[in-house]
Amino acid sequence: MQPTVDAGSQPRSGARKGQRTAQRILDAAEALFAERGYAGTTLRDVAESVGLRTPSLYNHFPSKESLYEAVLERVIRPVLEALSEVVEQGGSSPEASRRLIERTMYLLAQRPELARLIQQETLAGGHHLTEMLSVWITPVFERARELVEANPAAARWEPEQIPLLVLAMYHVIVGYFTIAPLYQALSGEDLMSAPALARQTEFFSELVEVLLGEVARPADVKE
Repeated sequence: MQPTVDAGSQPRSGARKGQRTAQRILDAAEALFAERGYAGTTLRDVAESVGLRTPSLYNHFPSKESLYEAVLERVIRPVLEALSEVVEQGGSSPEASRRLIERTMYLLAQRPELARLIQQETLAGGHHLTEMLSVWITPVFERARELVEANPAAARWEPEQIPLLVLAMYHVIVGYFTIAPLYQALSGEDLMSAPALARQTEFFSELVEVLLGEVARPADVKE
């Protein structure tokens, strides 16, 4: 008598294995793209780093561009969703801002190579990154701008200054992860440690409160 086989067990097992392999590929690609840039990384490099033959990698990602986009999407989509959620809920309070900052810091800490990947392509004038920024990063900036504009305290800034304010906050939070390896080499302090991340999260939360805090304009100051 032949043993009974669950017809769905093998596909499910194969799917789980395929998902794990895809995650390993994404992890390796993220690190290589961050180190070498898009142009300096080949699919063969990625395949070798995870112990695959290059043709096998095509089963998961049909091209280097699709792999690159998947690397960006994996981290940027959750950040965009977090921003969108706060905007849609009309959250402009200090508490909402703090929760958003904590969530964003947590997400970026899980994938710190993303910041270095963006820096790598920015310095190289990356054509592929520029195209994908219009898909992923541009909505992040737009949502952040909407969030700042919804805050009554933002009235202290001129309308043309709001994009500059968003850009400055972007540099503070992303720049932290970009500089982490160099800072550790120079000072010996690991900026990716839990205490350092907690300190930076608190600092950035306080910085946003200052930037968007109520201040008296000169005309409002009484003699």
